[in-house]
Formats: sequence, C-alpha cells, structure tokens
Amino acid sequence: MGRSFSMNNIDVKKFLQALDNCKGNVMLVTAENDRFNLKSKLSQLAGIINLIEGGRVVDARIYCDDQEDESYLFRLNLFGDVTED
Repeated sequence: MGRSFSMNNIDVKKFLQALDNCKGNVMLVTAENDRFNLKSKLSQLAGIINLIEGGRVVDARIYCDDQEDESYLFRLNLFGDVTED
C-alpha cells in the first residue's frame, strides 16, 4: 500500500458521509492489521463497529487509491469538516 494517514477522534457520521464522495477505494487498517475497504457498506459497518469508542473512531490508518480522496479525508480528519471550494 502507498501513503497513509492516522485517523484520530474523527466524527463517524461525517466520515461515513465523506466516503460517499470518494472516487477510489479507501482502506481502513487497524492497529491489529485488520483491513476494511470502506467503499463497501458492509465493510464500513464491520470496520467502524470494531473501532468505535465513545462515538469516535480511534487508532486506525487510512489508505486511498485516489490522491484527491486522500486529501479530502485528511482535511476532514485534521479540521473536523470539509467545505467545498
């Protein structure tokens, strides 16, 4: 896999909505090396359920096939919201 970024304390609802805007595959990889393709709704459920603590996702890395998706999700992770230009 290529570049990744850590997800910390992200708003799950906003994150799931953002995934619908992604063009390529988005992989969530846990600290235990579990891998979930978050473009699949079933994988979203399985992956997110394993990571939710107090309504927030913790201790995971995100890998994106598409560089624009990576930038988009990174901004969401960093700022907690993504506004359209």
